[in-house]
Amino acid sequence: MDVAHEREDVSRSHGDSANSSANSEIDPEEIWREPATRLLARLATRPTGLNTAEVRSRLAKYGLNDAAIVKRSPLWLQFLARFQNPLVIILLIASGLSAATGDIASFVIVMSIVTISMTLDFVQEVRAQNAVEALRRSVAVQATVRRNGGSILVRVDQLVPGDIVELIAGDLVPADSRLLESRDLFINQALLTGEPYPAEKQAGDAASGAANPAGASNAVFAGTSVISGTATILICRTGSKTALGHLATSLAEKPPATAFAVGIRRFGMLITYFTFFMVLFVLVVNISFHRPVLESLMFALALAVGLTPELLPMIVTVTLARAAIEMSKRKVIVKRLSAIHDLGAMDVLCTDKTGTLTEATIKLVRAIDGRGAESPRAYAYAYVNSQFESGMKSPLDGAILAAHPFDMTGWTKIDEVPFDFERRRVSVLVEHDAKRRLIVKGAPEDLLRLCGRYEGTDGREQPLDPETRDIFKATLDGLGAQGFRALGIASRAVDEGHVTAAITDETDLVFSGFAVFLDPPKASAGATIQAMAAAGISVKVLTGDNELVTRHVFSEIGVPITGVLTGDELTKLSQEALIGQLPHVNLFCRVNPQQKHRVLLALKRLGHVVGFLGDGIN
Repeated sequence: MDVAHEREDVSRSHGDSANSSANSEIDPEEIWREPATRLLARLATRPTGLNTAEVRSRLAKYGLNDAAIVKRSPLWLQFLARFQNPLVIILLIASGLSAATGDIASFVIVMSIVTISMTLDFVQEVRAQNAVEALRRSVAVQATVRRNGGSILVRVDQLVPGDIVELIAGDLVPADSRLLESRDLFINQALLTGEPYPAEKQAGDAASGAANPAGASNAVFAGTSVISGTATILICRTGSKTALGHLATSLAEKPPATAFAVGIRRFGMLITYFTFFMVLFVLVVNISFHRPVLESLMFALALAVGLTPELLPMIVTVTLARAAIEMSKRKVIVKRLSAIHDLGAMDVLCTDKTGTLTEATIKLVRAIDGRGAESPRAYAYAYVNSQFESGMKSPLDGAILAAHPFDMTGWTKIDEVPFDFERRRVSVLVEHDAKRRLIVKGAPEDLLRLCGRYEGTDGREQPLDPETRDIFKATLDGLGAQGFRALGIASRAVDEGHVTAAITDETDLVFSGFAVFLDPPKASAGATIQAMAAAGISVKVLTGDNELVTRHVFSEIGVPITGVLTGDELTKLSQEALIGQLPHVNLFCRVNPQQKHRVLLALKRLGHVVGFLGDGIN
C-alpha cells in the first residue's frame, strides 16, 4: 500500500513538473542558446509531437498563432468616434442652436448632412477592413505538424509552443523556432533583414552568427521562408511573442494623428475661435447700441450657424470616397479615406531597398577570373555544375542557369558530392570529349585555399603562388566592397577510371574564377526618385542590408548620398540627436524594423508628412 502511494506521489510529481515546464515561457535568446534537449523538456514536448488535449490547453493559454491579430473596437464605437472631429462638433452645436431658435429645417438639414458624411466614411472603412480580412483568409497558410504520433496539416494559427513542425522548400516558417533536424536548409530572411540572399541554417546546439536573432544558424523565425532543403523545428514562441509579432503589436497601438486629421482639427479650431469671437463681438456691439438683449443673442446665434461650413464634411467625404473607388479599379484597397489626402500631402518618403529599389531577385552579372577579367570558362564550369547539381536549385544556381544559354551537348554527369554546411561547396564529376573533370563550386575563400594552380588567360594551368593568391583575394574583397556576392569556381582533371566523386578529390584544384551576383536595381528607380525630388518629396532609404551594398545601389540609380546612419549608430543616439541628424541623412543601413519605426516617428516630430514603402515586415 505504501509502495502504491509512493508511486502515485512520484507520478503526480512528474506530471506537475511537466506542467510547470510547459508553463515556462522561452525567452527570445534562449531559442538558439539553450540545448535542444532542454528546450524540449521546458516545453514538455517530445519529437513525436503533442496530443490533442495538450494542444487544446496551450491554445487556451497562448492564443492563436497570428502576429497580425488586432483587437478592433465594436462597430458602434468606431462609428461614434467619427463625431470627435472638432468641425463635426461645431456643426452639431450649430444645428442644436438652430433647433433651439425654432429653425427646425436647418437642424434637420445639418444633422442629415453630418450623418450621411460620417456614414459614408464609416462604411468605406469597414468594407476595406472586411476586404483585407477576406484576402487574409483566402491565403491562409497550413503547416505539417506532428500530433498524436502522426503528421497532419493544420492552419498555422492553430500552432502552439511545443509543436513539432516539418518544413520543406517553399514553406513559410510559422513561428520563432529551434531547428531539431535539418538538411541542406536555406532560409530567405529578407522580411527580417532586408537581404535578398538566402541564409544557411543547420541544427545544432552551437549557434554561429548569433549577434542578432536572424543571424542565429540554429533557429528560424516567423515570416521567413524555406528556399531549399528540409527541416524539423520546435515551436518556441507564437503570435505576438514572436519577433514579427512584437512589431505588429507596437503598430497596433493607437497611431499618431495623420496630417489630414491634424489639418481638419486645426481648421475646426480656427472656425471655433473665429465664430466665438464674432458672436462675442456682435453681442457687445448690439448691447452697446442698447439693442434688445434677446434679439442681439438670436442674431449672434444665427451668425454662428451661418459661419459654420455645413457642407464641408460631406464634400470631403464624397471626394475621398470617389478617389477610393477609382483606386479600387486599379486593385488598390484604401483602408482609411484620409490616407488619400496624406499621400498627396507627403513630403518625405521612406523606402526599403530590397524589392522596392531593387528587383528582389538574384542575378548573375559577371563571370570573371581571379584578376577581374571576363572568363567564359568560369561561366561554363559554373553552368555545368549548377545544371548537374541534384535536388532543388538554390537561387544562386537559378541565377547562373538563367544568365544566358550554354550548350550542354556532349556533357555527361558521372557522380556528385552534394553540398553540405561544413564544406560549403558542391562538386560534380563530368565527362566531355572523352575527358573527365571534377568541377567544384562554393564559398570562394575555401576554394582558393584548396587550389594549387589557376587558369591563365591563355587557358594554361599555372602555379598559384602567394603573390597571385593575394591578387585573387584582393579581387574578391573588391567585389564585396561593391556589394556583390561571389561564388568560387574551380576544377581538376581526373583519369578515365575515376567513376565516383569523393570529398578527398577536392584537393589541388585549378582555380577558374568567380561567379558574381547582385540584386539589381529597378530600371525605373532612379527616374522615380528624381521625379519625386522635383515634386518636393525627399526620399530616405531604410534598409537592413549593409552600407556597401546600398551605396552600390545608389550609384547604379544615380542618386547622391547626403549622409549615412547605421543601426548601431542609431542605437547610441538620443531622440534629440536623431532629430538633429535627420535633415542631413538619406541612407539608413543595418536597421531593424523597430529602428525604422523610430526614424518615421522622429520625422513626424519635425513636422513632415511621411510615407513608407516596403514589403514583408515593412
